[in-house]
Amino acid sequence: MIRSMTGYGRAETTGERFTVTAEARSLNHRHLDLALKLPRSLSSIELEARRLVQGQVQRGRLDVTVELRSLTTAGQTKVDPVRAREYAELARALGAEVGVPGTLTLEWLLERPGVVVLDEPEPIAPDQIWPLVAEALTRAFATLTARRETEGEALAKAVSELHDLLTDEVERMAARAPVALERQAAELRERIKRLLGDVALDEGRLAMEVALLSERSDITEELARLRAHLDHFAALVREGGAVGRTLEFVIQELNREVNTVASKADDLALSQSTIAAKGLIEKLREQAQNIE
Repeated sequence: MIRSMTGYGRAETTGERFTVTAEARSLNHRHLDLALKLPRSLSSIELEARRLVQGQVQRGRLDVTVELRSLTTAGQTKVDPVRAREYAELARALGAEVGVPGTLTLEWLLERPGVVVLDEPEPIAPDQIWPLVAEALTRAFATLTARRETEGEALAKAVSELHDLLTDEVERMAARAPVALERQAAELRERIKRLLGDVALDEGRLAMEVALLSERSDITEELARLRAHLDHFAALVREGGAVGRTLEFVIQELNREVNTVASKADDLALSQSTIAAKGLIEKLREQAQNIE
């Protein structure tokens, strides 16, 4: 099954001390472009997280965010009343000793060092938090992959329809090629007759000119390669997986062969077929750019 490069997944995992939330968004990109955002407290497991994510997707722009929420009160702001009382007593004693009256305020006390403190959370051990992060990431990417596969089904249908239309156009070229050659040979014969007038026509020389014309206009090899590329394209779509880059390469080769046919085509119907084929190839290219 082929997959689209666009999708979204989110998952949340809760342990004894923490809840981990993972979100993954993916968009089209020629290569794998990963942006991973982790809290500072999880920097020790960034390498493991990056490896896990890179194993899930092979192509696309990935924005992955991991959030950590503590289930304890650690890290909250607290007030030390003992320290505040010490400051107040010292200030009153100093004022009485030097004879300077004054009034203590709550704002002044709160500004004293050590009165307002922030409880430092306990260090997070990598072996304790990593299982939660790994589970959240895995579940988020399971959802993202499912959505990419759903969209991939629609893409497979679209490119298969375009493939069939392009195959029909190639067969029209194959059917028209000998007719075009016969018409060109007949036109060559008439031109030579008009030029020679009453002079006898050298059938041997005419046959040679027709042979040269046939060689210059022959598209047999191009048609054979077009059919081979179309078969390869269909096989890749059936095979599925991360085939987007290969599909784009095959489309490039299809375009190359059609351009060669167009350069050889001295026939209106054949030229019209090449124009139609180029339009279909461009549509295939646009669709393939969405495939992983």
